[in-house]
Amino acid sequence: MVDQADPKVERIGEYAIDAVHLTKKIGQRVAFDDLSFQVQYGEVFGFLGPNGAGKTTTVRTLGTLLAPTSGSANVVGIELNSQNSVEIRSRISIMPESPGLYNRLSVEENLECFADLYMLKDAKEQISVSLEAVNLSSRRNDLCGTLSKGLRQRVGLARALLNDPKLLFLDEPTSGLDPIAALEVHELIINLKQRGVTIFLTTHRLDEAEKLCDRVAILNTTLKMIGRTNDLRNNMFAKSMIVKTLNALESPAAVFEDIEGVTSWEKSSDGSFSLNVTSVESVAPNVTRALVKAGADVIFIGEAHHSLEDVYLEIVGADGGGNK
Repeated sequence: MVDQADPKVERIGEYAIDAVHLTKKIGQRVAFDDLSFQVQYGEVFGFLGPNGAGKTTTVRTLGTLLAPTSGSANVVGIELNSQNSVEIRSRISIMPESPGLYNRLSVEENLECFADLYMLKDAKEQISVSLEAVNLSSRRNDLCGTLSKGLRQRVGLARALLNDPKLLFLDEPTSGLDPIAALEVHELIINLKQRGVTIFLTTHRLDEAEKLCDRVAILNTTLKMIGRTNDLRNNMFAKSMIVKTLNALESPAAVFEDIEGVTSWEKSSDGSFSLNVTSVESVAPNVTRALVKAGADVIFIGEAHHSLEDVYLEIVGADGGGNK
């Protein structure tokens, strides 16, 4: 592993992934269509979408396991085609949702098998480095069949790190894990990013994507939206405030409609008010003064925060959910 600040970090091409109008059809079914996006070196890039949206097929295509039907892509600076598949695979790794380990072999023996497939010259050293990276050095002699699912996921991650990848595809790495095991995987992903590994993460856990990802893309066969979470929220939702008072307002319209900067308001089922505003910073003092003048006992006033889940549901819900 290399540190992100190390000037010797190898970066071929401008982007870790550069896809242009990439399309994959399986028979008559369109798995994904006309994908154009870039992934920066050193970022955690989230790939989100409902079941059947084409996420795993995209990973398999970019990982050279499937050939695209049309379009083009560069992966770690190498053109995606059958002639370059071996070279691309030597620089990337894919960790599927199920790691597919040999239960009767120990952790170390599993890694030795895959190190042979990679034809690593320094297999023992790289196995030790990979085990240390996922905090499994002390479990190297344990049989994989005796490990919990969380530990097996960590072995799978160690296997994916054997070839010191510049780009790591993680396909639902925390699927089925309990909260503690999932948190351990999150910490490993953060550590890998700090080491300079570019990570392409598919997940159904939107809180996970919000926590880990520098940018996210939302896919539903076609690419619906891409960007930083804050930018997606700001572009999709109007700036708004939440106001709660101890007792019900006698005439909320008289309070809110004369406040400069309040463009609209509505009362929620819990008795609070949601106000769309031009600027939270400039309007909040005016709202507070108006409420006090009206004799209201204010117990909360603040900016409404929309989550990545709100963004996702707005996009995928409007799209009718999964297409497959």
